Amino acid sequence: MDSQKMADSHALLDRIERFVHSRTSGMIRDLRVEEDAGQIVISGRSSTYYVKQLATHGAQAAANGLSLKNDVQVG
Repeated sequence: MDSQKMADSHALLDRIERFVHSRTSGMIRDLRVEEDAGQIVISGRSSTYYVKQLATHGAQAAANGLSLKNDVQVG
């Protein structure tokens, strides 16, 4: 991957992380947003399923239609 594509990928992941953090009011502990095989993966821990859903909506809003996997653990 060339340096411009890497920079664009990092910028997108940062943007998604900011959206998720904002939508969930920071209620996801250990929030991580990564790219794996062309798919955006969000992970961390939430105390409620509702906050996990908010994370999904926040990530979708920022992901520009890319495939998304929500691995946020509830409990």
